[in-house]
Amino acid sequence: MLPSLIVIDDFLRDPLAFRAQALALNYDPAFKKGNYPGLLSTRPLPIAGLDDAVSLRAGVRLQPAAGTTHQHCRLTLKGDKGASGVHIDPCFYSGILYLSLPEHCRGGTDFFSHRPTGLERVPQTEAGLFAAGYTDINRLIEEVINQDTLKPSRWEKTMTVPMRFNRLILLSPWMFHNAGAPFGDRPENGRLVHLMFFAAAPAAQA
Repeated sequence: MLPSLIVIDDFLRDPLAFRAQALALNYDPAFKKGNYPGLLSTRPLPIAGLDDAVSLRAGVRLQPAAGTTHQHCRLTLKGDKGASGVHIDPCFYSGILYLSLPEHCRGGTDFFSHRPTGLERVPQTEAGLFAAGYTDINRLIEEVINQDTLKPSRWEKTMTVPMRFNRLILLSPWMFHNAGAPFGDRPENGRLVHLMFFAAAPAAQA
């Protein structure tokens, strides 16, 4: 079974050099895609061997998810607002690599349960959907996630994975989660992360 959450510290061999590359990327507001707060890099910042490294830890063969911002970086400063809050990710498996320096790190990634339904994730089986009072996964996503994403009273925080420089967290994208509060007043002390969105790789042909 795919692990719901994996935390890997000291992921990169030279995180300072990688952070410098991330800060040197272009964060053009016109390139912004999605409802998240902050800005997205206009191009990805590849990590050599990433697919193999994550696949080994997840126990499932993974590949980049098409149509996502896989391996792009995101920069979020204090006061940045988005059009969504608690959410799920459009992929098979997700990753977040923290690149803020130790003296700037705060918050992390928060996980939630939905108060009205008691759910902590989108059910992946018909039995789970039925137990939650649904028969259509898209209706559940619309009524639970999309309608309540910015309604704090509808959510209870269950856990926070603290931000730490060069910490990678891998997670099931169906878990209800959100980034911690943004911080900093310039790129050098802001919330800087490297994003990963994976799809399941096709089974090898015999």
